[in-house]
Amino acid sequence: MIKAGKILSIVIATSLFGCSQQSVETEVEKVTVDRSTSPNVVIFYIDDLGWGDLGSYGATGVETPEIDRIANNGIRFTDGHSSAATCTPSRYSLLTGEHGFRSKAKILKGDAPALIQPGKGTLASMLKKAGYTTGVVGKWHLGLGDGNVDWNEAIKPGPLEIGFDYSFLLPATGDRVPTVYVENHHVVDLDKSDPITVNYKKKVGNRATGYENPEQLRYWADKQHNDTIVNGVSRIGHMAGGESALWTDEDFAEVFTNKAIDFIRDNKDKPFFLFKSYHDIHVPRLPHPRFKGKSTMGERGDAIVQMDWMTGQVIRELEALGIAENTLIIFTSDNGPVLFDGYRDNAIEMLGEHKPAGPFSGGKYSRLEAGTRVPTIAYWPGTINPKVSDALVSQMDIYASLAKLVGVDVAADEAVDSLEQLDVWLGKTEQGRVDLLEESLGNVALRHNQYKFIPASKLKPKFIKSKKIKGGYENYDQLFDLSKDPGEMNNIAEQNPALVEQFKARVEDIVSNKY
Repeated sequence: MIKAGKILSIVIATSLFGCSQQSVETEVEKVTVDRSTSPNVVIFYIDDLGWGDLGSYGATGVETPEIDRIANNGIRFTDGHSSAATCTPSRYSLLTGEHGFRSKAKILKGDAPALIQPGKGTLASMLKKAGYTTGVVGKWHLGLGDGNVDWNEAIKPGPLEIGFDYSFLLPATGDRVPTVYVENHHVVDLDKSDPITVNYKKKVGNRATGYENPEQLRYWADKQHNDTIVNGVSRIGHMAGGESALWTDEDFAEVFTNKAIDFIRDNKDKPFFLFKSYHDIHVPRLPHPRFKGKSTMGERGDAIVQMDWMTGQVIRELEALGIAENTLIIFTSDNGPVLFDGYRDNAIEMLGEHKPAGPFSGGKYSRLEAGTRVPTIAYWPGTINPKVSDALVSQMDIYASLAKLVGVDVAADEAVDSLEQLDVWLGKTEQGRVDLLEESLGNVALRHNQYKFIPASKLKPKFIKSKKIKGGYENYDQLFDLSKDPGEMNNIAEQNPALVEQFKARVEDIVSNKY
């Protein structure tokens, strides 16, 4: 804890590409808040990271020492979940504390309007009530603007209109245009004489496309990902202009890490909330060359190494500033793993013995367990004792749990699916959730204690069939006892009709009302 009076801390600035270190002495004034109830909060939100993709969760072929360090010194949850098996609904749920289906959240186009509108409660706006400075750095993919966004002018509404004081964004994903950064309300480094035009229906401008110029591609992409080429990679959608503002994928690690560290340094003397949202390990996977060959699994594995390095840089900055013991870190992923997701980067061929989903079935897009069961770690040195927890926990519950911690009352119509689980997240109890809906592509499944119930689905999404993904979309009810069958191989629905009817009713009740 920070003591009364002034303390001296050493700030170590480390270059991404160099080995030199420079020590700078700075004075940190006494913090006047009670950090036992107002810690800094940093959420590391990884993209497409599977339950088994970290060393502390059994990974092979890749090492993740930075994240393993906090996993081994904090709480490593074995039954932690995103709310959905795809990114936009999960991000929506994390920030709002409610299921994405309540606002018809789905995977958004790169030019989609803001999904979270001003006035909607968010983690950021809730923490601002407790005096926090709030920032988001990294992938957004929750929409920007009002539905007719002009990338050459101020872009709003966006994060600043829903509780964030600062934002530095990848507007959607790396595989979608526009391929630019947005800081607060404006595209970074845009030359107004070369305006940006984005169109998801037809070609605009003269940039090469994957379907017209396949010889310019660094690797093959499917039809969906085969439009405008930037940095040798074809993307979803068409984009013209904005040449000076284009990103280089390999720079993401440096750019986003530096922005996160800058935010921390600027706000080290007061409570802050940083939502550090990663592009890794989403496609296209283009880690910086310094990480090339650092795993045995090709670019997907090397992207995991890069992600681990980025996480370690931020944690070590907290330590260098002397505020690590005043900081609650939550590390997790937006959904389960996927190997082929539009680009041929040999992720399947180079997998080896590694199991991205661990012992579970399915992955991203799936109603099976690996769709939402993801690595989940809580780390707060000096407050959280190291342990492994089997409690059923959901990212949606971070909202109500943090509100309890910082003393903010949550309104009846706010964060309606978020359950207050603070003692679980702090390791004081193993009594987690009893029920949890797992959402995927407009369908749901139910966890009830050790049981997993997947209602019959009349329609198997074309996306699942085209990707040849094991998705759990069958035209009959499925029931599994995960305590005996974590891989969901033995359907016991026929032998347990009473449980099936109980769980059907519970699904309908949650969807129609709330938990």
